[in-house]
Amino acid sequence: MSEREERWLRKAARQALRCTVARKLLDEPYREFSCRLAESGLLQQFCLLDTLEPIRVPSKSTLERFEKMLPEGLVRELVSDLLMQAGATSKAPEALGLREPIDLETFFLDTTCLKANIHFPVDWVLLRDATRTLMKAVTLIRRHGLRHRMAEPARFMTAMNRLCIEMTHARKREDGARRRKRVLRLMKELVGKVRRHAQNHRRLLIERRDETSLSEKEAAQILRRLEGVLEKLPGALRQAHERIIGERAVANAEKLLSLYEPRARVIIRGKAGASVEFGNTLLIAEQREGLIVDWRLYREQAPAEAAALVESLERVAKRHAGLRPSSVVTDRGFDAPESGLPRGAGHPRPDVSALAAAAQAARTREAVPAGAAATRTDRRQDRHTEERLPRRAAANEGLRVPSPIGGVGGPGAQPVGARPAATRR
Repeated sequence: MSEREERWLRKAARQALRCTVARKLLDEPYREFSCRLAESGLLQQFCLLDTLEPIRVPSKSTLERFEKMLPEGLVRELVSDLLMQAGATSKAPEALGLREPIDLETFFLDTTCLKANIHFPVDWVLLRDATRTLMKAVTLIRRHGLRHRMAEPARFMTAMNRLCIEMTHARKREDGARRRKRVLRLMKELVGKVRRHAQNHRRLLIERRDETSLSEKEAAQILRRLEGVLEKLPGALRQAHERIIGERAVANAEKLLSLYEPRARVIIRGKAGASVEFGNTLLIAEQREGLIVDWRLYREQAPAEAAALVESLERVAKRHAGLRPSSVVTDRGFDAPESGLPRGAGHPRPDVSALAAAAQAARTREAVPAGAAATRTDRRQDRHTEERLPRRAAANEGLRVPSPIGGVGGPGAQPVGARPAATRR
């Protein structure tokens, strides 16, 4: 590699890193971030794009390639080397611009759900997704001059939308189950026609691609889109038939949650705001300053958290030259006898009271003491009780009692059981 190529590679790597960081912080899709990058001089300066030459903003596809340009193994090696240098007691931390070595004695571990970018999985909605994707690909092929005898693709999408609306309202009818079965049969018939038209246009694109203006990569992208849906469509049809017509449950291992995210899994976490999530389990281990020391994304079904804890500590020890933290902080899900972790000096149980005191000291605003809040609540309840009890007793006796807040017992109040006075018009 020449010196010029090496400089270009370093600049491209820095641009890729900065574009990735900026997009993650703004939390925008690739297309929207590319548009914002084209209009924002500040973002261009941050992403090292502000030059005297004409500015070329990365496209959405280039931004996606930026985030996937390095394999996971290389990233782990870089993170491992930096952590060992930053945690060393020699002068290595000073070379990295650190005042003192980082703390690698305490690890904080937790798991979360990396949510898949999908809508809520509904069996018959998958058939709508397949129809929409296939007909859009067919429209793109027909636009380049390759046509097979069929109606306009938009008519199939319109027909599927009508069936989806009918399926939605069928649940509210008394004979909802029978109506849903009838609508699903119509959907299956329509999807069969859509699949045949998609297969015909796929064959045309393969045989006569040279007659169009599509490049080889563009044609390959369209074919991947068609083949990805056509491959999963029989499973979606079978699943919808089992659930709606057969009224039989489908095992989680056999469920198809999305046509576009085949590795998405059902994760039951039991949380208040998200009892069930759809995606993949992600394990993250951090040190005290928040630097990530280990991670693992489980594409398939994740093991128990206790087993994941053992795997994480073994990976850290293997990759960081025998590094073992003196303490590991987790939630209760990781604390299980099957983890096999010793409760001695190597992996002591965290002091819950000390952690609670540290968390309380780290809060920026002063919280109201629990005892004081409970005392105020009790006093408020006692005051309301003292005011209500005499009024209720008097109301049962048919008496009028003055009320400090109006309402029952207030001006113009009537005894219980008395008929209201006639009002003048």
